[in-house]
Formats: sequence, C-alpha cells, structure tokens
Amino acid sequence: MLQHAVVVAAALAGAVFAAIGIVVRQRATMDVPRDQGVSTVMISTLLRRRLWWAGTASAVTGYAFQAVALAYGSLLLVAPLMVSALLFALPLSARLAHRRVSRAEWGWAVVLTVALGVFVALARTKPGDYEGSELPAVIVAGISLLFVAGCLLVAMRLSNWRRAILLAVGVGVLFGVVAVLTKLVMHIVREGSMLRLLTTPVLYVVIAVGVIATLLQQSAFHAGSLRASVPAMLVLEPVVAVLLGEVVLGEHLAVTKPVAVVLAIAVGAMAAATIALGRDEGAWEEELEATAKTRRGS
Repeated sequence: MLQHAVVVAAALAGAVFAAIGIVVRQRATMDVPRDQGVSTVMISTLLRRRLWWAGTASAVTGYAFQAVALAYGSLLLVAPLMVSALLFALPLSARLAHRRVSRAEWGWAVVLTVALGVFVALARTKPGDYEGSELPAVIVAGISLLFVAGCLLVAMRLSNWRRAILLAVGVGVLFGVVAVLTKLVMHIVREGSMLRLLTTPVLYVVIAVGVIATLLQQSAFHAGSLRASVPAMLVLEPVVAVLLGEVVLGEHLAVTKPVAVVLAIAVGAMAAATIALGRDEGAWEEELEATAKTRRGS
C-alpha cells in the first residue's frame, strides 16, 4: 500500500513539473514566426533563452519524478496519471492570461479529478517480462521514429491546424515510447547493475527519442492551432504507453470484470475531460500569442 502511494505521489509530482514546463516553454517562442516552427531558427532561438531553459529544467524534473514512479509502479498505472498535468496547467495559464477559470472548466477539472481518483483506487496491475522486452522495445522505438518522420514530412507541406495535429500525433507517439523505454531503464536501475545500464541500447535510445520528442513538442506548440494539438498529444501519450505496456512489456490489469467496467468508464471520462481541458488550454495559449503579436506590431 505504501509503495502504491509513493508511485501515485511521484506521478502527480511529475505532472506538476510537466505542466509548468509546457506552459513556460510555450511562452519562450511566442515571437518566433509561425512558418519557422520546424526549423533551425526555432532551435537557435530556444537555446539562447533562459525562459526556455527554465521550462526545460521543469520538464526534466517532471520526467525524473515520472521515472521514480515507473521504478516502483506499473506503466499502466503511471501513464494515465500524467494527464493530471492539465489540472495544474489550467490555473497557471489562466493566471498568465489574466483570466478566471470558467465554471465549465472547473466542471471538467472535477470530472478528471474524480476519474483519476477512481482509477488510482481500483487499478491493480501485474508486472511484465522486462528482461525479455529490451530488444522489442528498441525495435518499436525505431518504427515509431520512422512513423514520426513520415508525419513530419507531410506536416512540412501543410499549415495551421493540420500541421499542428500531425506534429502532435508524433509527439504523443514518441512520449508514449519514452515511457516504455524509461520503465525498462528503471527496472535495470533497481537491479543495481550499472554495467548493464551503461551497455544496454535502451538507455541511449530513450535519450535520443526524448530529445527528438521535446523539440517536436515545441514545434507542435508553435505550428498552429493549440486547441487541436494539445488534446491530441495529451491523449495519445498515455494511450500509446498503455498499449505498448501490454504488448511489449506484458503488463496487464489484475481486476475483476465489474471493476474493469468501472475502470473503462473512468478512463473514458478522463479522455473526455482531457480533450475538453486541452482545447481550453490551447485557446488561452493562442490568445496570449495574439496579444503578444499585437503588442509587437504596435
């Protein structure tokens, strides 16, 4: 029971820092031209700004907490908890936009909170075969990078919400893969074998995929409609992580059929609330961008 509480607390702490990282990094590139959202211009702009580094430090801290949660808990439990980042991003964005959170948004926040509570209380998982999953996980990571490369090539030919959606799909897929690879890395860490950790390709693949996913996420934020991209990436990440957790790692839920039905309803409510809150978060970010552009033009 104590371990379960530690896992939940670490995952929620990860969500808090992830939310801060998302909001801060979005603001770091508001003045980058939208047509330069996937370019060296954006990257060079990011690297020169303390605000982006601060947001990145927060995101890395969030990832560290997520890794701790994955060290002691199942991917099937931790991944869905990460969508709670919206609960922390919502008031932060509202404050920066000098707006109040609406009743509808508070309503969806309550739905998400209750659904998360039900999920945490009822979800019980069985561990997978982590020893035999390293090679399949690396192969899946390679396939996902090829898929995302295809999304990026198509996105470069599009604009506005179409580009944003495709980039967001790539972000969701990559971060889902990062979660799977992180679970394997933390399994090795818990075994205490530093030699094995330094010689496994999983460690270096997760670093590479994480860096690519972070840069792609920044591009998705800046490419077009955040109302479309934010919900897409936030919903896809846990979906991909859970599916790969079952297929690649062999994790599974150990619950009765009635509990499984309740969990399915809770997950559905979480998805609906995430989409609704993600659209509102995106709308506020777009409003801030428009205000910033108006001030620069005046």
